[in-house]
Amino acid sequence: MEADARPDGREDKLTDTIYALSSGALPAAVAVVRISGRRAHAALQALAGRLPEPRVAKLARLRENGEVLDNALILRFDGPASETGEDVAELQLHGGRSVVAAVLAALGRIEGLRLAAPGEFTRRAFENGRIDFAQAEGLADLIEAETESQRRAALALAGGALSRQVEDWQKRLLGLAARIEALLDFSDEGDVAPDDVRGPLAALAAELEAFTARPGVERLRDGVRVVIAGPPNAGKSTLLNALIGREAAIISEIAGTTRDVIEAPVSIEGMPFLLVDTAGLRDDACTIEAIGVDRARRQLEAADLVLWLGEEGNRPERSILVHAKADLGQPGADADIAVSARTGEGLDDLVRILIRRSVSLLPVEGEVAINMRHRAVLAEAAEAVREASRAADPLIAAESLRQARMALDRITGRAGVEDMLDALFGRFCIGK
Repeated sequence: MEADARPDGREDKLTDTIYALSSGALPAAVAVVRISGRRAHAALQALAGRLPEPRVAKLARLRENGEVLDNALILRFDGPASETGEDVAELQLHGGRSVVAAVLAALGRIEGLRLAAPGEFTRRAFENGRIDFAQAEGLADLIEAETESQRRAALALAGGALSRQVEDWQKRLLGLAARIEALLDFSDEGDVAPDDVRGPLAALAAELEAFTARPGVERLRDGVRVVIAGPPNAGKSTLLNALIGREAAIISEIAGTTRDVIEAPVSIEGMPFLLVDTAGLRDDACTIEAIGVDRARRQLEAADLVLWLGEEGNRPERSILVHAKADLGQPGADADIAVSARTGEGLDDLVRILIRRSVSLLPVEGEVAINMRHRAVLAEAAEAVREASRAADPLIAAESLRQARMALDRITGRAGVEDMLDALFGRFCIGK
């Protein structure tokens, strides 16, 4: 069987040597082309005529069949101490489209090289143990980050913050499992009492449960969902436009102008929000408007916060009572704040209230932010540890702890993530 074939006869793409443009859109001042795989250094030598010392940048003239392609900085990284765990070469080119196209075409004509698939460099780093699955998720989040809070959370995950926490839990589980094994092996000697294990197990279960209760990182990506609601012609669309700084919603003096849901993502002082304008709520709406009213009511149910522009008596939960036309009259005594979208009065105060009310809905700054997958796995691990703490039979406790360790392995990708690999690395661009 050839070295590049799997037992099932399919080509093992991880043994190919891959290349791609790894920097941003062209044209640019500098373009970085990366090559990874066992033929990476041979490809570099074919174009540059020589190999530099590892991790030392050298100026070289790149040629193909004697024709000069570019003058470039070249670097060489030897595996496994490289980003992908393989031999890696890097070409720092002039960032013109024709220059990059010529170099990529030349690489494509070298035997054994092929263009990388999206996320393939990062996938190789994972497959070769340079990063774990949670860190790869963090890198994908970092690429997609649009706000400061998203960037910080993604950097923490990519930097291994969650992985280190999981490693600590695994060590504690192994220690507790060893004590349970001692119960099984030396139960007649009385050296290890069940209560000596039950307390630490219960404490660890509580710690895992508290971790799963943290606000999810999804809110950093999707934003705190703030629904603007109230009766027709209350100023909802005008308030939306004022908060986001553009005209996303049509406004008029005619009641019922807004008949559908309008969503507007916005970052306010680095905090992500999804502001939602809705149809005016009333019972005597026409057929078409009634559809909008029904959608508005569903939005209220899904809201994290509500800016309520109606009467106090109809105020929904999780709401801020806003008098939205302060320029036209005094607010009622029950209003939390009075604003005028036309003059700007009170808008800064409303933003401060929104931020203050939203802080508890988002991951705490400096803490590890977990996603839905992490939360499900941690809940499974917590349940298994809780079962172990309650088990009267040491055999059952030992099996529960084994299940907990297996669950935690799925966070870092040591086990049970094969079906998720394509979906994760497909989020990356070519060259990453």
